[in-house]
Amino acid sequence: MYEKIVQLKMLSSDGKKYKTDVANTEQLLRIVQSVPSPKAEPFKAWLASVGRERIEETIDPEQAIDRALETYLKKGYSEEWVHQRLLAIRIRNELTDEWQKRGVEKGKEYAILTDEISRAWSGMTTRQYKKLKGLKKENLRDNMNDLELVLTMLA
Repeated sequence: MYEKIVQLKMLSSDGKKYKTDVANTEQLLRIVQSVPSPKAEPFKAWLASVGRERIEETIDPEQAIDRALETYLKKGYSEEWVHQRLLAIRIRNELTDEWQKRGVEKGKEYAILTDEISRAWSGMTTRQYKKLKGLKKENLRDNMNDLELVLTMLA
């Protein structure tokens, strides 16, 4: 596992850059799994629970939809917004299925088409719109209001 960890120069509190071990999410979770400490056990149990849920969702995808609904409600979104968002997800999936049937390749080509949709209703690319909203890793559609979701679906 350690061979997959790389070092990057990271800015320290003293203003200097030092080589620091870094890992991606999957690598960090694997490291946690290997920690032989009772203090790591609650986190390991949580990982096992999440893994079980993911397997259950693979067997019965409706569970994933139910969990998404529950998660959005816990985050404080209204039921109306959640239903609008789930509809937007369904429509987006139908659109990307159609792109795939027509030979559009995932990745860069999807991004180009998505930017065209965003530009059609907002005048901005997806990246520009995320910047306007102050988002970094967050999902843009999860941070849209009802009108923005509808305009995205219509575009």
